[in-house]
Formats: sequence, structure tokens, C-alpha cells
Amino acid sequence: MLADNLTQVENKVKAALAARKEPKATGDAVTIVAVTKNHPAEVVTEALAAGLTNVGENRVQEVMHKKEVLPAGGIWHLIGHLQSNKVKHAVDIFDLIESVDSVKILELIDKQAAAKGKKQEVLLQINEAGEEQKSGFAPAEFKALLPKLKDYSHVVVKGVMVIAQATENVEETRPVFAAGYQDFLCLQQIVGQAQCTLLSMGMTHDYWIAVEEGANIIRVGTALFGERDYSLKF
Repeated sequence: MLADNLTQVENKVKAALAARKEPKATGDAVTIVAVTKNHPAEVVTEALAAGLTNVGENRVQEVMHKKEVLPAGGIWHLIGHLQSNKVKHAVDIFDLIESVDSVKILELIDKQAAAKGKKQEVLLQINEAGEEQKSGFAPAEFKALLPKLKDYSHVVVKGVMVIAQATENVEETRPVFAAGYQDFLCLQQIVGQAQCTLLSMGMTHDYWIAVEEGANIIRVGTALFGERDYSLKF
């Protein structure tokens, strides 16, 4: 099942790349992050065996459990909201923290990374849709932060993450993703093209629109693995 589902996603990504109206600064290669949240640990093993080297999870505690029972491997992305009291563990276990949604969290990550003698790669999450229930920097807050990024010496800001609104008409997400791409370009101007390379946009219900608008990371779970099992406890 996974192999067939992956082929369908890859084909849809190829079609979306072909449908781009102009070349994008994010390039024409798209990384599929296999979102394994609320799936058993063995799903991660299946994903890696299928060639999906990037794994996405929403909760720190779930990854801590899975890493205890899984062999080493994979590039781990935190894609859910990061609580202040989980920052220390997140810096320990994630290769890329996509969901940096406030100055407070950015400061805590920088502090914990400094204590561990590492530089933590992150994305800045922007609430382009302006939804109150979603976390993320407002676009104006994001732009105000840009000149201050140099103050965080143990954080490497690799790009931007965007979550579009849930809607039955998927075309309604297009302006949100287009705005995310423009903010990605603003970030590139500040930190440079060599550092700012990642634009994470799009999930199962809208990833092809995101790719058309410039995403080079998509976060896909249900389209690969089916419905999540919310009865699982971690």
C-alpha cells in the first residue's frame, strides 16, 4: 500500500512542478516528509525502507518513545507546536525544527543549542492565513524579526514553514502559499541564498498547490499511511 501511495504522491508532485508558471528560487526538487504522528513506530521503519528519509512528527514525547524502540536512522522534523518545557528535548532529538512560531521559542532553542555546543536548524512558521487558532508569526512580526536573526548564534534559520487554512475548495490555499513564497524570498535576502533553502508548505489535502507556488518540502501523512490512530498513547 505504501509503495502505491508514494507513487501517487510523487506523480502529483511532478505534475505540480510542471504546472509552475515560472521558475522558483526554491528549485525543482521536492522533499516528501513522511508524517508518522499517531501511527505505530513500525510505520517509520516502513517509510525509511520505501526511501522516505525524512520523518515528521508533531509531539516531542511521541518521538522520544519511537526512538527508544527504533534503530537509528532518518532525518527527523518537528512539525507541531513546540512547548517551552519541551525545547531541551527537541534540540536533542530533531534534525530540523520547522515550527518555530515565536521569539520566545527561538530564544529558548538558541539557549539550549548553545548549552549543547550545537547549531540547531530551524524554520520560522508564519501564520499567513491569519487564523487565530493557528500558531506562527504574523507576517508583520516575521518581517520585524528578520534584522534580529543575527543575534541567535546557535540557530540556523533555513527557511519558512506555512500551514494553510482547512477548506473544501483547495484553490483558496493558493494565495496563502504564494505569500509564504514571498516571505521566503525576504528571508533569503537577509540570511543569504546559501543558508535559506527550505520552504515547507502543503499537507495531504493541498500539497500540489503548495508545490506549484514554490514549496520544496511537503508534509504528507494520510495520503501515504491512511487515517491516524488517535487511540495510540505515547
